[in-house]
Amino acid sequence: MDWTRGHTIGQGSSATVSLATSLRSGDVFAAKSTELPKSEFLQREQKFLSSLNSPHIVGYKGCDVTSEDNKLMYNLFMEYAPGGTLNDEIHRNGGRLDESLIVSYTRQILQGLEYLHSNRVVHCDIKSRNILMAESGAKIADFGCAKWESEALQSGGTPMFMAPEVARGEHQGFASDIWAVGCTVIEMASGGAPWPNAADPMTVLYKIAYSRELPEVPAFLSKQANDFLSNCLRRDPKERWAASQLLKHPFLEEFCSCTKQIQESNCSPTSILDQGIWNSVEETEESLGNLIHSTSKTSARERIERLSCSQGPSWGWDESWITIRENNNEESNAIMDGIEAKGDMICGSVSDSTSSGSEKQESFASSIRIRTICKKDSAVVSSNLNLQRHRDRLSFPLILSTSIL
Repeated sequence: MDWTRGHTIGQGSSATVSLATSLRSGDVFAAKSTELPKSEFLQREQKFLSSLNSPHIVGYKGCDVTSEDNKLMYNLFMEYAPGGTLNDEIHRNGGRLDESLIVSYTRQILQGLEYLHSNRVVHCDIKSRNILMAESGAKIADFGCAKWESEALQSGGTPMFMAPEVARGEHQGFASDIWAVGCTVIEMASGGAPWPNAADPMTVLYKIAYSRELPEVPAFLSKQANDFLSNCLRRDPKERWAASQLLKHPFLEEFCSCTKQIQESNCSPTSILDQGIWNSVEETEESLGNLIHSTSKTSARERIERLSCSQGPSWGWDESWITIRENNNEESNAIMDGIEAKGDMICGSVSDSTSSGSEKQESFASSIRIRTICKKDSAVVSSNLNLQRHRDRLSFPLILSTSIL
C-alpha cells in the first residue's frame, strides 16, 4: 500500500504511532512503527490482528516495511477509532460512567471476548486503556500480550487487572480475561483502580494471588450489577462464567435502550486514532501503562516485582506504573539498548536489603532478575527481588540501594 506518514500521535516503550494517509484512497489510519530488528512484539500483534475479523475487535489494515532515515521500519496499520480509549470516555463523563453506559460497553467488550475465545485467543490485558471507542462502539485493541489458549508462554498483563491464578504464575486462560472484565466494570464505575487501597505493586499482587479479598464494588451499582460482578470475580477460575454466559445475564438486558446514548457520547476527530488514544500510552510523567511479562517457570512470589526510580519509589495504580518486560532474548535486549542510548535515562542496578539481623530477609527464597523501563529522569533497572514463602503479611517497603553501571 502506498501511504504517507503524518505527525507522531503516540510514543510507547517500543513503538511509535503516527497518523498515516493512503495515497490512493485518501483514507486516514494509524501506523504503529518500530525498527525492524526490534519488531518481534509488533509482528506478533500483527499475526493476531490479521487472523481476526469482528466488529468488536479493532480492524487490521495491513503492514509493511519501509526505509526511513537509513533504518528499516516495521509498520502495523490499524482502523480509524474516533472516540479515543474507554479510559478517555470515562474522563469525558466526569470520572465515572452511568450504569446504562457501563452496561453497553461491557456487552460490547464481552462480544469481542466471546469472538476471541471462540477462536482460542486469550487477550491477557483487558482494561479501559486497551478498549478503543469507534463510531459503532467499543472495540478490543492492543494484542501485545495476547496468546493462543494452548500456548505455554509467559504470563502477561497489568497487575491491577490480573486474575489470582495469573498473579500466582499459573495458567492464563479465558477465565483470566473474564476476571479483567470485572475489574474493568469497576474501573468504569469508579474511575479508578479496582484495588484503590494498594500500597505498592508487591502488596497488590500478593493480595490478588493469596488473599481471599475481592476488588471493592462501588456502592451505587445495582443488585444486578453486583450479581454480574460476582460471576466475573470468582477467585477459582473454574467457577467464573464464560463470556457467552455473561452476555445472557440480566445486567446486560439494558443494552438496547442505551445504544443511542453511546453514539451521542462519541466524538469525531479527524485521525484514525485520535491523539487522546495514544496519550494514554505515552511515556509521560502523567501517564504510563504497566505491562508485566514473566516466564512461566518462575514461582509466583518470585514474580512479584519491585519497581524503583532514581527519585525514590512512587507507588500508584495503572496510570503511573512503569512498563516492564521480562524476556532474555536478543530482541528485548535490543529494545532496551535502544532506549538506554537515548540519553534521557540512567542505567543502574538495584538490590533489596534490610538490617543485617533481619529474620525475614534470611528466610527469603531464590531471586529473579528483571529489567524495567522507567520514566524520564528515572532508571533502567536490573533488580533482584525475594519474597518469603509462607508468611501471612509482608513488610514494605524494602530498603533499596542503587548503583550506576
